[in-house]
Amino acid sequence: MITPETLVFDDKSEMIATAARRFVDLVTHAQSERGVASVVLTGGSNGIAILRALAADSGGIDWGRVELFWGDDRFVPADDPERNYGQACDALLDHVPVDPARVHQMAPSDGVFGDDIEAAAEDYADVLMKVGTGAVPHFDLHLLGMGGEGHINSLFPHTAATAESEKTVVAVEDSPKPPPRRITLTLPVVNRAKSVWFLVTGEDKAEAVAAAHMGAHAADWPCAGAHGTDETVWFVDRPAAARI
Repeated sequence: MITPETLVFDDKSEMIATAARRFVDLVTHAQSERGVASVVLTGGSNGIAILRALAADSGGIDWGRVELFWGDDRFVPADDPERNYGQACDALLDHVPVDPARVHQMAPSDGVFGDDIEAAAEDYADVLMKVGTGAVPHFDLHLLGMGGEGHINSLFPHTAATAESEKTVVAVEDSPKPPPRRITLTLPVVNRAKSVWFLVTGEDKAEAVAAAHMGAHAADWPCAGAHGTDETVWFVDRPAAARI
């Protein structure tokens, strides 16, 4: 496994600015090499902050040639403010010329599958296979936030979703963090990404950051089970880095 790169910042604004610049470099490089870049977005305060930074300045990114996915989303109605998709639209997607056909949101609870969360999860798995022409894409970048207990996407410690080794997308019915019903990518999918980036701030995350850096078991600390095939980068502020 590739040794993670850990970048420690004095404050969140500096961290987000640096991550946004590297995001531009990574995506434009992927587009120059393959035409289309693929990115998995995340929610949370830091995940949305980088999107706002990109809305202000996204350099040479051709947003019409970016395939956009989500690592997870809340299975709530489409207009619920908790939806990662809606937050991403407000922060970035409504302000740049994306190709709607390349924006792959997870179904809401009042969408085409209604309240059938299992069908919605299976549909997103089908979307991944379709975009990847028969295989889950090797995403250029998977962005991750992290909870204080080390959860990423909607993969929480000691849950079936975190232990999943075959399915690419699963339904979560009992998330310990509300709302309880969510759809999430699994660790095998996260780990197909070329680059996996963590955006983490706050002293309450320090124990999880340290656990991941010390090679903890993913069942205990899901963040420890996520890594990119080419690089794993931790963007952390000083309080979050206090134990490494």
